[in-house]
Amino acid sequence: MKKILLFIIVFIPPVFLFKGEYAYFLSIMAIAGIYAIVAMSLNILVGYTGQISLCHAGFFGLGAYSAAIASVSHGINPWFSLAFAFLVPGMLALLVGIPTVRLKEHYLAMATLGIGIIIYGVLRANPWDITGGPGGICSIPSLVVLGKAIESDVGHYIAVLLFLSIILFFSHLLVNSRFGQLMEAINSSPHAAMSVGINVNMVRLKAFVLSASMAGLAGGLYSFLSPLSYINPDDVASVMLSVKFIAMVVIGGLFSLTGGIVGALILTWLPELLRQVTQYTPGISPSDLESIIYGMAFIAIMIMYPRGLVSRWEGHGYSQG
Repeated sequence: MKKILLFIIVFIPPVFLFKGEYAYFLSIMAIAGIYAIVAMSLNILVGYTGQISLCHAGFFGLGAYSAAIASVSHGINPWFSLAFAFLVPGMLALLVGIPTVRLKEHYLAMATLGIGIIIYGVLRANPWDITGGPGGICSIPSLVVLGKAIESDVGHYIAVLLFLSIILFFSHLLVNSRFGQLMEAINSSPHAAMSVGINVNMVRLKAFVLSASMAGLAGGLYSFLSPLSYINPDDVASVMLSVKFIAMVVIGGLFSLTGGIVGALILTWLPELLRQVTQYTPGISPSDLESIIYGMAFIAIMIMYPRGLVSRWEGHGYSQG
């Protein structure tokens, strides 16, 4: 019930409030909604399974490029192209996940960091002349509903809202299913889970593949619902974006799907607010100020809310989705 209430309070009013000259803010909310999908996917992996991942921006970017290439270069309908955004990152995650899910702690972090760097490098290298290199891909078509392209800020926002609602619903079912219980058991004590016959590595692998596919789907949405109809590696696959996704989960709250949404909202709106603040802080660039505030926010939240901001609102340390 609390999740539904939060969703209504945060995401529904902007449709009616941000009109005319304020319609630009709807595009920010749409990006926040897309990032929230990635944060939820990462929360399933980090919060519920206990696996760290520093390559989710890579999966996000791979999904964005898979959908864009399928649509721009091969003329596939954007709706069908979203299937490539879901499947391609999932298949890559399956391939690299078989050896990496056996790793633990900082070894796993370094391995996933390497995966993210490789994906970013490949997208910039423009193999087989398909990714556009550093320049990216432009003129990406929009999603079409009933013969009408979704091109307005309101249309983009409503489309993201629908996808976010559906993914939140199914993610909630997942974490409360038997598979969700297996993930929680592994997170609590892998050795105890193994002692009762749970295939720990298989559960981790499934969670890793599903999480990567969800992040890729969010990337596909970003391609088709971006106001500029344009993507490039720095925007969708950089290592810093992976760090930002991790920050969303930590700030919002581990072991909570709602926490991912809250963290995505905070860290998407923060740069916009900093643009206003930098007017009164001469000599400090927005990026430098953003880094300073990120660090301060991490320290403050870890001290006051070690389990994330949502843990206080939900009234307990860990939520059940």
